[in-house]
Amino acid sequence: MSSKPFILLGKEIPKGKCTVLDLEVAKLHTRTTVKVPVIIERSNEDGPVVLLLAGVHGDETNGVGIVREIISQKINKPKKGTIICIPVFNIFGYLIQTREFPDGRDLNRMFPGSKTGSLASQFAYQFTNEIAPYVDYVIDFHTGGGDRDNIAQIRCAKEDKKGLELAKIFNPPMIVFSSNISKSLRYTLNKMDKTILLFEGGKSKELNPTIINEGVNGTKNVLIHLGLIDGEITVRETPIFVENAKWIRTSHSGMFKIMAKNGSFVKKKELIGVIQDPFGEFKKRVYAPFNGHIFCINKTPIVNKGDALFHISIEG
Repeated sequence: MSSKPFILLGKEIPKGKCTVLDLEVAKLHTRTTVKVPVIIERSNEDGPVVLLLAGVHGDETNGVGIVREIISQKINKPKKGTIICIPVFNIFGYLIQTREFPDGRDLNRMFPGSKTGSLASQFAYQFTNEIAPYVDYVIDFHTGGGDRDNIAQIRCAKEDKKGLELAKIFNPPMIVFSSNISKSLRYTLNKMDKTILLFEGGKSKELNPTIINEGVNGTKNVLIHLGLIDGEITVRETPIFVENAKWIRTSHSGMFKIMAKNGSFVKKKELIGVIQDPFGEFKKRVYAPFNGHIFCINKTPIVNKGDALFHISIEG
């Protein structure tokens, strides 16, 4: 790597120090400026630049908890290269615990953004042009939306060889093959030839210690592999690979009782849930339609006909 100055958001980042910059989003109508803190730890030795990013959706607090724990444990202080942490990307949504930007848009469908577009689009544009070009690797932390509870997993495209290699190093319980979605952050960064891992774990509006621990340990593995920090890569077991999957939906409305554990392997015709009415008049059983691993469960207590209940890998 070259030893030329490292410039980010118009500021030169000195070696061997922690620098905190602000990515300015906009001003509220109260004239209060909304800023997103960007925490940069640059070592004395040149090396890869890794971005750890959470809170693209403001209510996905598990990701925020992961990056916060990485900073607290000083895992973000590299012996080589640079580690950038953005614990809360969509700070608007985080403040009021909502998924969207104030303009009602999903930030993760606005990339690469536009200089003159909506607020979310302008913010995406600012990131795409002022931060994304200067990073080599990105880990983007997400959770399931609403009451959908994801087992800890890395999502990557099957054809993304670099991403798949890093996903195995991360060593999550599951690796889910997932195509890039147009206008998403992952899609945009891949087009910029950046290596990105998308972590999914838990559900929105929670701080799940197990999920946070999975995210922290996996990130440490990646940083050790890339040579940014010292340590030994922790490998518990080979991740389960999910190539094809299907959402199991309910054919009835009612109270939803979960009978299967997230992450477990279920066999065809195995009882995995029960739908009941509040008056004790009917009980409809939900059976696994095929063999597979459950990697997401809708944990809402009340469901309507057609609602997704379980996301299960198709394994015959």
